[in-house]
Amino acid sequence: MTESVASLYESGLERYKAGEDPQALLPLFKEICDRSPKSSPAWCSLAWLYLLADKPQAALRTAQRSVKLDRNSAQARLNLSIAMLETKTKGVREHIEVALRLMAMDSDTRQEVEANITDGLERRPDWQSLQRVQHWLAGG
Repeated sequence: MTESVASLYESGLERYKAGEDPQALLPLFKEICDRSPKSSPAWCSLAWLYLLADKPQAALRTAQRSVKLDRNSAQARLNLSIAMLETKTKGVREHIEVALRLMAMDSDTRQEVEANITDGLERRPDWQSLQRVQHWLAGG
């Protein structure tokens, strides 16, 4: 019997949290997105993995899809902003401003984004695009 998309997603998140290499998780999250093409969280997670794996073009396309599916996801907006910075695509400010508004409205969202930024910088300490986004979110 095949696993449900939800259980695959949860399994993937657990593997990620356990420290598995993002590159190794890409096929799983691609499968999840293929099986559930309207799942913004799945596309958001795939975009994040592409960013961690230093695949900015793939991250850009994936993050755009995630934002299209859920315009009110702060993390999707930030993933798109990071991918835009890394691919030198214009329009980053709009997504940062929307993410800031979303984070201001919900402290849980803010905490989740901050935890993801910390995780990203632990996994890629020299990640300049993420450092820039972190600075902007802090009011810089």
